[in-house]
Amino acid sequence: MTHPEYILTLSCLDQRGIVHRVSGFLAEHGCNILDSAQFGDQESQLFFMRVHFALEDGAVSDAQLRSDFADLSQVMQLNGQFHGQLHDARVKPRVMLMVSKIGHCLNDLLFRYKSGLLNVEIPAIVSNHMEFYQLAASYNIPFHHLPLAAGAPEAAKLAQEAKIIELMDTHKIDLVVLARYMQILSPGLCQALDGRAINIHHSFLPSFKGAKPYAQAHHRGVKLIGATAHFVTGDLDEGPIIEQDVERVDHAMDTETLTAIGRDVECVVLARAVKWFVEHRILKNGDKTVVFR
Repeated sequence: MTHPEYILTLSCLDQRGIVHRVSGFLAEHGCNILDSAQFGDQESQLFFMRVHFALEDGAVSDAQLRSDFADLSQVMQLNGQFHGQLHDARVKPRVMLMVSKIGHCLNDLLFRYKSGLLNVEIPAIVSNHMEFYQLAASYNIPFHHLPLAAGAPEAAKLAQEAKIIELMDTHKIDLVVLARYMQILSPGLCQALDGRAINIHHSFLPSFKGAKPYAQAHHRGVKLIGATAHFVTGDLDEGPIIEQDVERVDHAMDTETLTAIGRDVECVVLARAVKWFVEHRILKNGDKTVVFR
């Protein structure tokens, strides 16, 4: 019989005895630690921890474990800033993918999902265009076309975003992934998605803003291209960074080659960020992140 597994994450003011208190709590409740990682940030004076553990035979029930963890959280809260969560590792996080007309990231995530590389459920794909409804159908995932014309009035944008939020509530979405969804989200939606929406963009920002960034990069003769995955915030493309990567390029490569290389990097970077999120490896640290890879 497989033992139930959990992931505990926490952040709090750094102080003596945190690891001892957490490990002691787990030992007292019949839990065996499978792996553990921690980090103390001297700048913010915060301590971050992720513990993956299993309940051994004869251990407490799920309900008792959660109740006692809530009590522990209350005690640690008295000692300063504290945020702790207990996740059942057997539960697959529910992810909603959003896309516009460029589908390489969507296609990559769907393949990883289907092949078991991403331990998630994908109950919905949302797009403001119809390009990828057949791709969604091939994976037997409902496709929701929520059109939004360029230059649409604010009322139309808010009405479309209200449908997005309704879908999130209906499908109990844990994470929204903007897989090249080319619409700027309203401040209200950004706030509603705080800490549970990831975006991908080329690392040329802010140097190459606007249309055709790879053509701009080629014109300037760049030697490195890359991508950045980050949390969505009301500040466009300035949310806490989760992952970045680059590839070296040279003068012999044309715009099409740079674009192909750049899109490959985008796929890999976004997939890493999504995987780390659903494995509860990312903890926010102000405008930064702590990632226990």
